[in-house]
Amino acid sequence: MPAQPLSGNAMPRFGGPATMMRLPAAEKPDGLHAAFIGVPLDIGASHRSGARFGPRQIRAESALLRPYNMATGAAPFDTLEVADLGDVPINTYSLTKSLDIITGFYTRVLAAGCIPLTMGGDHTIALPILRAVAAKHGPVALVHVDAHEDVNDEMFGEPVAHGTPFRRAVEEGLLVNERVFQIGLRGTGYAADDFDWPRRQGFTIVPAHEVWYRSLAPLMQQVRERIGDAPCYLSFDIDGIDPSYAGGTGTPEIGGLTVPQALEIIRGCRGLQLVGADLVEVSPPYDPSGNTALLGANLLYEMLCVLPKVSYR
Repeated sequence: MPAQPLSGNAMPRFGGPATMMRLPAAEKPDGLHAAFIGVPLDIGASHRSGARFGPRQIRAESALLRPYNMATGAAPFDTLEVADLGDVPINTYSLTKSLDIITGFYTRVLAAGCIPLTMGGDHTIALPILRAVAAKHGPVALVHVDAHEDVNDEMFGEPVAHGTPFRRAVEEGLLVNERVFQIGLRGTGYAADDFDWPRRQGFTIVPAHEVWYRSLAPLMQQVRERIGDAPCYLSFDIDGIDPSYAGGTGTPEIGGLTVPQALEIIRGCRGLQLVGADLVEVSPPYDPSGNTALLGANLLYEMLCVLPKVSYR
């Protein structure tokens, strides 16, 4: 029987190990089907910092989670061996060195056959993770939930920051462009090209205002049909959700997705060949209530529930 999260009936939720869902901590990915990993990096952020504390608070709030998904019937711990692999030891003084550290860490995780579920950290981390993922699986499809398209050519003259990862990913051939979906984009910009550039690459853009008041289940059916059985990565920026639900983030934008829509997106990924996923840009200093981190913890659990080979009761 795979390891189970520590029950709230065996140990009060304010006690026990400070791991994701109070799962066992592991030093190596060997023998794991999936693992939660923290990347406490925010030196790529352009405005409000603090996402370096995201993994720690997401883990703290995750103590409220239970192993069985009442809505979908998913019981991931029935069939998957899952643990918390701790944090990537990034270099907090060097973004460039941190990229290689992250890629090296994920290369070892993926080589063990373990699917990484990442707690960010700012969105810069998607680039080094995708480098490791593409080295193993080849170019991948992408479901990207975000207020921002993150395809800037540079920020303050720097080619790598939290607003550039998917421009670099295209240039490096890490993505199957025709199987990339960006959902929830909105806000002000500098020019129409902010959204037109990804369209020219073959991305499917779903601005937030086009799906206000709508279920996203039909959209996700289209996503599944387009992506098919291709290896797919899911990257979820918490600012894709409206700041009324998730204010603890670095670059909030009004008019975003609702929490039910976020759940529809992730649950709609069931059936895709997910090879990794992340939840980024939770910045605890901007939400002392912990609600943003609690939402992040729940969304990461939902990502676990749609991985291949998860059993449904």
